[in-house]
Amino acid sequence: MRTRTVSALLAALFTAALLVPATPAAAHNSLQEATPVRDARLTTAPTQVTLRFLQRLNPAFTTITLRDSTDRQVPASAPAVDGATGTVTIEEPLANGTYTVAYRVVSRDGHPVQGSYRFTVADPAAPPAAAPSPATPSPAASADVSAGAAAGADASPASADASTGADDGGLPVGILVGGAVAAVAAAGVTALLLRRRRAS
Repeated sequence: MRTRTVSALLAALFTAALLVPATPAAAHNSLQEATPVRDARLTTAPTQVTLRFLQRLNPAFTTITLRDSTDRQVPASAPAVDGATGTVTIEEPLANGTYTVAYRVVSRDGHPVQGSYRFTVADPAAPPAAAPSPATPSPAASADVSAGAAAGADASPASADASTGADDGGLPVGILVGGAVAAVAAAGVTALLLRRRRAS
């Protein structure tokens, strides 16, 4: 009889030991269902994100955000909480791309729980992303370039004049030629006069 009592007591203690570790885990909240679902590839952009958790949510400690592939936070409403479900309404049309849903809630024991997952929008009717257009100079830059070109054109004749002055040494070519002819003529006249004097 005593042996049976001891055995029953040990069995009860063993069963209790098995159940104790499960208690803290059950006290933590966790995500049970999401719309859009994790890793979904949607052909139509969603207008809401809805998350359902294991436990009721406290609206004061419930955060649900949406970010695009550039890590920009997409404008959305504050979470509307209904029991264990939180929903945010997206305030702008989603373009094609990958989005990340992030959440943070609090468990009954006050322990914060957070996580994230991704989904992709691939609407075949959506226009493709526009390619960046080549950079064009601003009007001010164009005006500066035109002014510089005009200044260069104006400066060219002056440069040519300066080059001409440097080549002729500062004296016109006509004066030099005229001087040489006058010198030859004077020499000829002088020689002629000397011959006449000798002959007389």
